[in-house]
Amino acid sequence: MSQDSTTAPEAARKLSGRRRREIVAVLLFSGGPIFESSIPLSVFGIDRQDAGVPRYRLLVCAGEDAPLRTTGGLELTAPYGLEALARAGTVVVPAWRSITSPPPSEALEALRRAHEEGARIVGLCTGAFVLAAAGLLDGRPATTHWMYAPTLAKRYPSVHVDPRELFVDDGDVLTSAGTAAGIDLCLHIVRTDHGAEAAGALARRLVVPARRSGGQERYLDRSLPEEIGADPLAEVVAWALEHLHEQFDVETLAARAYMSRRTFDRRFRSLTGSAPLQWLITQRVLQAQRLLETSDYSVDEVAGRCGFRSPVALRGHFRRQLGSSPAAYRAAYRARRPQGGAAERPDRPDRTDHRADRAEIVEQRQPSEPGGPAALRRPHGAAGPGGGFGPGSGGLDAGKPESDAYAPRLPEQGTGRLSGRPTVPGQRDRPVG
Repeated sequence: MSQDSTTAPEAARKLSGRRRREIVAVLLFSGGPIFESSIPLSVFGIDRQDAGVPRYRLLVCAGEDAPLRTTGGLELTAPYGLEALARAGTVVVPAWRSITSPPPSEALEALRRAHEEGARIVGLCTGAFVLAAAGLLDGRPATTHWMYAPTLAKRYPSVHVDPRELFVDDGDVLTSAGTAAGIDLCLHIVRTDHGAEAAGALARRLVVPARRSGGQERYLDRSLPEEIGADPLAEVVAWALEHLHEQFDVETLAARAYMSRRTFDRRFRSLTGSAPLQWLITQRVLQAQRLLETSDYSVDEVAGRCGFRSPVALRGHFRRQLGSSPAAYRAAYRARRPQGGAAERPDRPDRTDHRADRAEIVEQRQPSEPGGPAALRRPHGAAGPGGGFGPGSGGLDAGKPESDAYAPRLPEQGTGRLSGRPTVPGQRDRPVG
């Protein structure tokens, strides 16, 4: 299935007779960032029919009483109020001013009514918090900026938050990651409505890629939400980060927390928005990324220093999260920083990296087998349940059930539609690497 598929998990609601598909309402609030707010205005509010882009009719609506001030202090006046949402076939919430404060109840009720009448509801970046507050994300997959994903998951536990995706299309409710990912989602909407040619023409006008590969993984850092600081799990998390060079699994972390595996999984996800296996693999890949940038260790040595059981496991997870092999990533990084040099053993040629590349070529020539080398070469998001950490994902034992980690719907290709529902909490996963 293509990443542009928009088949909803349930039968799509029929659009109310008073709503029009070509009408897009953008709901603005005071305190919102100007960049996110301008994205849907630019995509849907400018007539580009001369370039082959079908025209939308834009309604800019105030979600609360004026004046509306942006984060930069600009004052905006929206020509419409909440009543205009009654005509829209698509309603976009580009951002919300605070992830800790509730949106206006009148705006939430207008969004619920629009959704009940068949309108497509879109949340860009922190706009997902408004959709969640309206109850429109309950039981659904969703994403937001990776930095806010743990808070979204904790505050709305019925939402299946996946911070890895650039956007999530769940049919009549769509969400995107931060800032530029809003452009990705708006282009996806145009592609869904009018086809790839129209979306490509619009992308050329905006001077942006028609599609971006990969997800948010490459932008993640080691930080965790502040709420975890006083929690007993903070010590376990700190220990894991200090011992990434060792081979340990989630069972080890659960034992250090004096919890059963099921309880540990549940507590970890409630605090971080991620299941422990996915978080641990991401941290190992991030550590590998740093070593590839700052040292001259071979790929084999990097794998060992990051706790992976083999270079094959490292390459599988690295490619899945960052879209390239470790050797290719290092070469690209050094090409961008020719004077950077390696921090350790700079005079030693990294011959093992070349052997790793040859090994990948050999793997690609071998027949595909379930859980075998071919499983490591699927595109980002198409490797296995839970975003590529299932059977055949490089060092994780094939055939065992995976963790409940987000357990989002499987991205079929790159960064689009997710499919499937979360697995049952408490399922066991495999040793990392």
